[in-house]
Amino acid sequence: MFKIGVIAGDGVGPEVVQEGVETLKLVAQLEGFEVEWKHFDLGGERYLRTGEVLPAEDKEGLKQCDAILLGAVGTPLVPPGVLERGLLLDLRFSFRQAINLRPIKLYPGVDTPLKDATPEKIDMVVIRENNEDLYVGVGGFTHKGTPDEVAIQSSVNTRKGVDKCLHYAFELARKRAAERPFAGLTESEKAAGKRGRVTLVAKTNVLTFAHDLWQRAYNEMAVNYPEIATDYNHVDACCMHMIRVPQRYDVIVTTNMFGDIITDLGAVLQGGLGVAGSGNINPDKAFPSMFEPVHGSAPDIAGKGIANPIATCLTIGMMLDHLGKPHAADLVRKGVAQVLAEAKVKTPDLGGTDSTRTVGEAVRSAISKL
Repeated sequence: MFKIGVIAGDGVGPEVVQEGVETLKLVAQLEGFEVEWKHFDLGGERYLRTGEVLPAEDKEGLKQCDAILLGAVGTPLVPPGVLERGLLLDLRFSFRQAINLRPIKLYPGVDTPLKDATPEKIDMVVIRENNEDLYVGVGGFTHKGTPDEVAIQSSVNTRKGVDKCLHYAFELARKRAAERPFAGLTESEKAAGKRGRVTLVAKTNVLTFAHDLWQRAYNEMAVNYPEIATDYNHVDACCMHMIRVPQRYDVIVTTNMFGDIITDLGAVLQGGLGVAGSGNINPDKAFPSMFEPVHGSAPDIAGKGIANPIATCLTIGMMLDHLGKPHAADLVRKGVAQVLAEAKVKTPDLGGTDSTRTVGEAVRSAISKL
C-alpha cells in the first residue's frame, strides 16, 4: 500500500493530474499493489479564497505520504513569489528534497528543433541541487524604492549539500551505465574502460568561492567511481554543447540556479514542456519526494482540455521508480513511447488536435496491451 498525496493545483494542473492518477491506478492493478489517495486543496485558488498557502495541517498530512504528485500551481491573480516560496520551496526545503531529477530524453515520433537530432543523441539526465544556492533567500534591500536602492541575494552552498548531490549523480551514472555503458564517451574513454559519464556544470572561473567548493567536492567524489568518465563545462559552454552535440552528455550535475536554466533548454530539445517530467527527490527517503510535470499551470489553455498529459505520465513513471516499482515504471514509459512513436494521437503542442483525455486514454490502452 502506497499513500500518494495529490496537489492538483491550478490551471491545467487538475486536467493532467486526472490522467496521471488514472494511469497509476491502472499499473497498480496490473502489478498487484494498492494505492491510497490523499487530495490536498493547495495553490492559487486556495490562496485567493482563504489567504492560506500551506497550512500546518496540510503540510503534516503531506509529510505522512509516501510520495506527492503535483499538477501545477500558479495564477496571474497571485503576486509572484507567494506560491513559489510559500508552497513549492517550502515543501522542497522542509522535506529535504535535495535533488531535482530531470530526464531529458527524445522519444521517437516527437519533433525537436535540432537539425539531424535523433533519440539516440538526446538521452541525458540533469541532477540539479534543489535546496541551496540563490533559492535559499539570503539577502535583502536597503533604501528600497529610492534611487540609492541596493538589493543583495547570496548563493549558499554547503559541503554536505554538494556531496549529497554529487553522490546521487555518480550513483545514477553507474546505474545508467549498466543499461547503456558507453553513452557520451569518447573513443579514448572507451579504450580506458570507462562506463558512463558525469559532467559538472558550474562557473569556476568567475564564482571562485562557491564553485571552487563544487569543483573540489566533485574531484574527491570521482575518486570513488573510477569507472565513470568525468568532465567539466562552464554553464555557457554547456548550453552551446547541448545544442551542438547533445550526445556528449549522460549525467549532468549542477547548481540550483544553473540547473533551473539548462533543464528548460533540455525540455525544448526533447520536444517541449508537454513531455518533460521531474522529481524533487529526498534521497534518504526520510520525507516524501514530490513529482511534477514542468509545464506549470498554463493559464492560457486552462479549461480547454488540450494540455499534454505525457509529462505527467512520465512523472508517474519516475514516482514508481522511486517507490521501488521499476517494472510498473517501465510499463508507463513503454506505453508513452508507443503512443508517441505511432503519432496517431497528439495534443496541439505536438502538432495534433486531440484532447488531454484522449491522449491519456491512449497511453493506458497501450499499457494494457503490453
